[in-house]
Amino acid sequence: MARAQHAAQVSGEQITQSILVFRGHKVLLDEDLATLYGVATGVLVQAVKRNIRRFPEDFMFQLTPAEWAVLRSRIVIPTSSRGGRRFAPYVFTEQGVAMLSSVLGSERAIAVNIQIMRAFVKLRELLASNKELARRFDELEARLDKKLTEHDQAIAAILSAIRELMNPPTPKRRPIGFTADLEEKS
Repeated sequence: MARAQHAAQVSGEQITQSILVFRGHKVLLDEDLATLYGVATGVLVQAVKRNIRRFPEDFMFQLTPAEWAVLRSRIVIPTSSRGGRRFAPYVFTEQGVAMLSSVLGSERAIAVNIQIMRAFVKLRELLASNKELARRFDELEARLDKKLTEHDQAIAAILSAIRELMNPPTPKRRPIGFTADLEEKS
């Protein structure tokens, strides 16, 4: 029970910061999950491999060498020559994380899973509210663009009228007196 209480100390923000996006899925690294569950990464991966039928491709997948290279460059994971991992990490989607609690089965795993599920829900709600905010902002921007266009046209018309008043056209004046057309017409 003490482990479960310790797991409750895992903050939702800590979990949210660990969530990455790969192949269009929000995922957690096996290494981060192992840390949260209080087990070695190898133990977690071994438990998953023993129950591999519970983890289809949309629950868990292994990163490609290119994805792993990007990940290593972003969060500075040591290479295998320096004592780091020898294999690309596995990543778990929200459904895969939910399945992990049944595979691991410890009190801590259950408590941490509850926190992780709450973090995923909070993130989803945050994204949904941001989409609504973005939609409203786009509507406001469109209305402002329309009004600005109307105002721009009105201002352009006013400026044009002012220019005409400042530079009146020279009136055509008839010359005084008799004028004859001196050019000969043939």
